[in-house]
Amino acid sequence: MSVRGKGKIDDGFDNVDDALILFNKMIDKQMELLGVSQDGYSLNTLINCYCQLGRIGFGFSILGKMLKLGVEPSAVTFSTLINGLCNRSKISEAVIIFDEMTKKGYQPNLIVYNIILKGLCKSGNTDRAVRFLRLMEDRDFETDIVTYSTVIDCLCKKGLLKEALDLFSEEKVKGIRPNTITYSCLIHGMISKAVEIVNMMRKHDIEPNVSTYSTLVYAHCKEGMVSKTEDFVDAMIKQEIEPNVVTYSALVNGYCLRNEMDKARIDLQMMIEKGCAPNIVTYNTMINGYCKAKRLDEAVEL
Repeated sequence: MSVRGKGKIDDGFDNVDDALILFNKMIDKQMELLGVSQDGYSLNTLINCYCQLGRIGFGFSILGKMLKLGVEPSAVTFSTLINGLCNRSKISEAVIIFDEMTKKGYQPNLIVYNIILKGLCKSGNTDRAVRFLRLMEDRDFETDIVTYSTVIDCLCKKGLLKEALDLFSEEKVKGIRPNTITYSCLIHGMISKAVEIVNMMRKHDIEPNVSTYSTLVYAHCKEGMVSKTEDFVDAMIKQEIEPNVVTYSALVNGYCLRNEMDKARIDLQMMIEKGCAPNIVTYNTMINGYCKAKRLDEAVEL
């Protein structure tokens, strides 16, 4: 069906059909230049390339091309488009494609479910994320540690700590063993129980790693409890776990927030001496701290 416009549209086309014809010719030309065969594998590869580049519209155009050629889209086709949409924060559109995919009888795999779940959590749709988790269970889909850690992290960030702990207990009942990422999510959300959570980790034979300790340091600094963080750094060193740029930057930021610039400078110096190169975030934190403390000469020195 022709879609006619009133007069000429932008770029001098008489109607939308003319624009679409030219667009399809462009797609055909690009495929020819790239040497892309008109089979499912090649077209899926091209869709993936466009999605990786953030050109989701072109990805959907290739899907249209597939249908026109009579090439049946596969679960991979839809999964690639869903991932591309989620990476561009187009979560609602991704869910629509997901629903369409399942209606047409394509079975999404665990990766696709986790992509949607991560997208919902990233956009702050906590209730929807929990409902989606239950949908996975209703469809007898085996959830994994990534699934649970994603939702637990989302709940903690929203301050829904009881719900996060309930889900944590649920995953253990199901025989899914929490990992350092799961525990780090809980630490981040429940700073008052941080030490208790670390002890729980050890009880389950999971040793805290640099990521766990960095989370402890960051969370305590954020709450203004910088003095406690030195104990965590000491514990790291005793266990021969080298603090990284995230750990040191969190310490520096903690002292800057308290206007204790001399202590922040000591940590910056220690960081350099230990062979851990400060990054742009570390230096910006120090410069902002010096500026707020009206110590402009020292800010310029950095």
